[in-house]
Amino acid sequence: MDDASLNFGWAIVCLVSGYVCGSIPFGLVLGYVFGLGDIRKIGSGNIGATNALRTGNKVMAALTLAGDILKGTVPVLVALLYLGPFYAAAAGIGAFLGHLFPVWLNFKGGKGVATYLGILLGIAPLGVVVFAIAWLSVAYLTRYSSLAALVATLLVPIAYYFLGYPAAAILTAILTILVYIRHHANIRRLVGGNEPKIGANKA
Repeated sequence: MDDASLNFGWAIVCLVSGYVCGSIPFGLVLGYVFGLGDIRKIGSGNIGATNALRTGNKVMAALTLAGDILKGTVPVLVALLYLGPFYAAAAGIGAFLGHLFPVWLNFKGGKGVATYLGILLGIAPLGVVVFAIAWLSVAYLTRYSSLAALVATLLVPIAYYFLGYPAAAILTAILTILVYIRHHANIRRLVGGNEPKIGANKA
């Protein structure tokens, strides 16, 4: 479908479909599959891969990470393949909102970093390289996973803009704002100096 003649009906379909895909709580489901129970009752109470790792089961955490990435990538790629970039952006926003605010869990979802990465993989994979370099560098230097994610998501839209991907820059700027909103507690802890470091168990 040509983006020059936008069909907002299809955009809504992509948004809703992306939301449904993004709202699949892989961490919660896999926690029960692996006999670990409700992972919302441990660590930060989050359903994402970071908290899944706090269970001590690295396989479950890796599968949670893969699932959270793919639920951002799949709807974006399907919309991009069959409809076009505008619809892929709608699907990406839907998937991200689904992960952050899943209706099945009373709108209490993850913080979106893995799904953000999955969306990058679908819209313009070069962003994954920028994200990975930024995340690994900050994580290595500070041992703060949350700070690494905040810096990486901030740099991605800037990089897209200067690399000649203005649409991707706008989309990821919107997603970055949502990431910062969902990390408000982490930001407060970072400022206060009591944010847990990588490898530390959070009581």
